[in-house]
Amino acid sequence: MENVGQSIRKIDGMAIAMGKPVYTEDLAMPNALVVKILRSPHAFAKITSIDISKAESLEGVECILTFKDVPNARFTLAGQSYPEPSPYDRLILDQIVRYVGDEVAIIAAVDEKTALLAMKRIKVEYEVMEPVLDFEQAVGHPSVVHPEEDLSCNFEIGLQKENNITSSSHEEVGDVDEEFKRCAVVVEDVYYPQAQAHTMMETYRAFTYLDHAGRLIAVSSTQVPFHIKRQLARALQIPASKIRVIKPRIGGGFGGKQTGAGDVFAGLVTLKTGKPAMIIYDRKETFSATTSRHAMRLKVKLGADQEGFIRAIDMQVLSDTGAYGEHAPTVLGCVGHYTLPLYNKTRAVRFDGKAVYTNKMPAGAFRGYGATQGTFALESTVNMLAEQLKMDPTEIRLKNISKVGETFLTGPGVMLGSSSLDRCIAKGKELIGWEEKFPRREVGYNKVRAVGMAITMQGSGIANIGTASAEIRLNDDGNFTLLTGATDMGTGCDTILSQMAAEILEVPMEKIIVHAGDTDTSPYDPGSYASSTTYVAGGAVVKAAEELKNKILAQSAAILGVAPQDVEFDGLAVRTLSGDQEISFAKLAELTILGTGKLQLVGYATQGCEVSPPPYIAGFAEVEVDRETGKVDLIDYVAVIDCGTVINPNLARIQAEGGIAQGIGMALYEQVRYDEIGKMATNSFMQYKIPSRKDVGKVRIAFEESYEPTGPFGAKSIGEVVANTPPPAISHAIYNAVGVRENHLPITPEKVFLGMQKL
Repeated sequence: MENVGQSIRKIDGMAIAMGKPVYTEDLAMPNALVVKILRSPHAFAKITSIDISKAESLEGVECILTFKDVPNARFTLAGQSYPEPSPYDRLILDQIVRYVGDEVAIIAAVDEKTALLAMKRIKVEYEVMEPVLDFEQAVGHPSVVHPEEDLSCNFEIGLQKENNITSSSHEEVGDVDEEFKRCAVVVEDVYYPQAQAHTMMETYRAFTYLDHAGRLIAVSSTQVPFHIKRQLARALQIPASKIRVIKPRIGGGFGGKQTGAGDVFAGLVTLKTGKPAMIIYDRKETFSATTSRHAMRLKVKLGADQEGFIRAIDMQVLSDTGAYGEHAPTVLGCVGHYTLPLYNKTRAVRFDGKAVYTNKMPAGAFRGYGATQGTFALESTVNMLAEQLKMDPTEIRLKNISKVGETFLTGPGVMLGSSSLDRCIAKGKELIGWEEKFPRREVGYNKVRAVGMAITMQGSGIANIGTASAEIRLNDDGNFTLLTGATDMGTGCDTILSQMAAEILEVPMEKIIVHAGDTDTSPYDPGSYASSTTYVAGGAVVKAAEELKNKILAQSAAILGVAPQDVEFDGLAVRTLSGDQEISFAKLAELTILGTGKLQLVGYATQGCEVSPPPYIAGFAEVEVDRETGKVDLIDYVAVIDCGTVINPNLARIQAEGGIAQGIGMALYEQVRYDEIGKMATNSFMQYKIPSRKDVGKVRIAFEESYEPTGPFGAKSIGEVVANTPPPAISHAIYNAVGVRENHLPITPEKVFLGMQKL
């Protein structure tokens, strides 16, 4: 293939490196009002009075809005396909504030200095209530985080707000308790994956204005422009037809920008004043007033027969969703959905989970979306099981993993799709030097090196829910425009989708112009999340390109006076099979567009999938642990990936390296922490440690391609799955090195040192 499977440079890569693309802030009008948010100093309180008179009188202050000035319609900021499964549990501004950082008032002024000065002049009195800070104590806590009566859901998610339960999930197949009795070996443990911050380079921001027709235009740094449009319509109580959302270049998201942040505040200011408005979250707000990964407690119990076949799995999950329920039910469900099918030799499985409200910053979407937490717990327990059975951890997995054409207990009749996971494990063993290094070896000076491993799976889009559309048209100059709602946030999807279109149309990629992320002009796409872009949006692009190709052949044949089967593509032209006639795309465009009365040639397609074939990874870590200090150095990390056909190897490798770096951060460094009154203690990069290039060490990526027949050119996803294996693999390696099994992430030197003292 000329384009697909080739390491083609990102079409915007050089421009980004040179600082040329425009981001949200670059597009703001110079006269835009500056919007700032007064935030709650309390974790749980009721506003009893708020005096804005001194702030309003300040010259340059355009408006100040409180809970008395906003629509009274509850909504969710979760960017998920309608009907949203997340509860409608927030207002633009509420009289009750539910975490330190919750919004109290919106200030709009002519400049930032004036807005901040006005903020200091607002006087607020609160009735402070007892917060729910420990998510393990949330159920049945005397304080009810959401006492309001107008909280609603689009369908049943197991909400019990009076008990602080946001959502519940239960799935059981077979008699789990009876199956455990029959198992030769049973192991169980409890795990605590932590809240993790997204730490994208570009903070949250939105710019709004009214166009000549009075429509609200929102320019937003978002992964989900169509969902932001729906959020604005509901929150602001205006028709969706009066809203347009534009997604410019994005400086990273990692799931954080699958949740709205700031758009409704700027939009409300514009509607109230008629003036452009710009809101930019500073780094402190990005850390403390948006979303994080869900902190969880997972209890996992596994049972196996003497041969090492896993026969029973029991997973009990408690998830901390924070003050609001964005993504609470779906993240909770994905914990089991993306882990239980890994081992399909089971006879009984049980998953029981609850997501609970607390008075902390809301949790939301984060790369891995529940699979990361579930993988840490399940894979750590599988490593325990292997030790109890005296089996090599790679061998027990090879015995139990699903194979092509197989189904799993919790998905009766659902094929898992293509898989080369067995080859991924074998190749990873070879690359890390497993046979020579497992489990440990002394390297002198009180230092020991060891290896550990884990496997994982994810999905490719959301079966029976995820959908995407694409349009490709032949322009009047003979070039092509690809219209898509898919959101490139640095992942390179504009490039990958162009590769697919160019491959089908048999043209150079420079002939493809990409226009994406505008709710007025782009076909519908849910956005960049759920590992859906390559698989779902890519499928739509392939279908649209094929339709356009057929139209080009038919129209060219008609102009040349031959049958459609007698012509073929030839570079930038269509020629007859005999070779005696041809028509260039430019001439074809001229004849079909410029005044002859024929229709412009356009290909359009929508792709929705009944399946979500999982990508797989086998991850292998080598660590060096200092016995005197507990310090852990990551020496080597090998990830062997099955993402189906690799559309662009370089971009896939970069995606993998970035995801693994985030997984390493989760394993060893990162943690969102709060003090005793519920204030975030890690609200800057001075307190929140992410791994540097030196901390990441050597990361090696390899691919073992499978061919997924339901995917474009045989492709599956890669975006999320890459974050999942580092926590369990690194934890396993540390245990193999010094015998410390630390189940509370991150695994810091202090925890390792204290663990060694207890041995």
